[in-house]
Amino acid sequence: MVMLKDNHVVISGSVAAAVGAVRQVRDFASKIEVECRNLEEAQEAARLGVDVIMLDNFDPEALEASARILKHNFPDVLIESSGGVTVDTVADYAKQWVDIISLSQLVQGYPVVDFSMKVVPQKQ
Repeated sequence: MVMLKDNHVVISGSVAAAVGAVRQVRDFASKIEVECRNLEEAQEAARLGVDVIMLDNFDPEALEASARILKHNFPDVLIESSGGVTVDTVADYAKQWVDIISLSQLVQGYPVVDFSMKVVPQKQ
C-alpha cells in the first residue's frame, strides 16, 4: 500500500497530482491511501478512486458527518479515522461509517514527543 500524507499533497500541489504521481510508479496491485485534512480533500480523493481515505485529526462530530457523506457517495472506499485518538477516546470515534481507527498508542508503549514537520508551499 502507498500512503500519501498531507506533506505529499502539499508538495505535489493537490490530491489529484499526488495520486497521479503514485499511479505512474506503483505496482498494479498496490492500494492507495490518502490522508485528508478536510471533507473537500476526501471527496477529491474518493473521486480519484483511492482505496482508503484517512480523515486525520477530525473531531468525532466532523468525522461522523464526513464519513457519512463519503460512504453515501462512495460506498466502496474505506474510511480511516486517525490523529488524536486515544485508548480513552476510541469509543467516540467508532462511528457507523468508519471502517478503520488508528491509535499510535498501540505501537508506542512509552511517552513520545508529538511534533509535526509541515511543508508550507512558497508563494510564486
